[in-house]
Amino acid sequence: MKSQIIPIENKYSNEIVELILNIQQKEFNVAITIEDQPDLLNIKNFYYNGGGHFWGAFINNELVGTIALVKFADKEAAIRKMFVKKEFRGKEFSIAQKLLDTLLDYCNENQIDDLYLGTITVLEAALRFYERNHFIRIEKEALPNTFPVMSADNVFCHLKLKKNDEYN
Repeated sequence: MKSQIIPIENKYSNEIVELILNIQQKEFNVAITIEDQPDLLNIKNFYYNGGGHFWGAFINNELVGTIALVKFADKEAAIRKMFVKKEFRGKEFSIAQKLLDTLLDYCNENQIDDLYLGTITVLEAALRFYERNHFIRIEKEALPNTFPVMSADNVFCHLKLKKNDEYN
């Protein structure tokens, strides 16, 4: 089964909402509703208009994963909405890795030097995934002032994308 990662917009809102809410509410019992996430109903304005992006992973025309990028400063952005359906997680499909790689390529092409994310402690597997991809846990106080903190988030990570000259 081959996966395809493509930019997605508002016309996929229903599938995106169903995928994300199922994982948040049913799988991880996170007390969050669609009302808490109005961005999912207006992807174009929330993500694209500010210089960010939103991608979907599809297998056989089924949305199986999402990742989004919110640009909140000239060279800084945040990962949002990284979700993969349970049955498509893991190395067999590598959906999460393909989604993250797509986002990282976009950052490199668009001069985004610092990438941040917020998540919750219950998502330990996600945290391990980010750490395998060189993200470093940071304190909330170390976040840039303009970082858009989500109320549920209690763990934060940072990835420096721009390499120092000595490493080039």
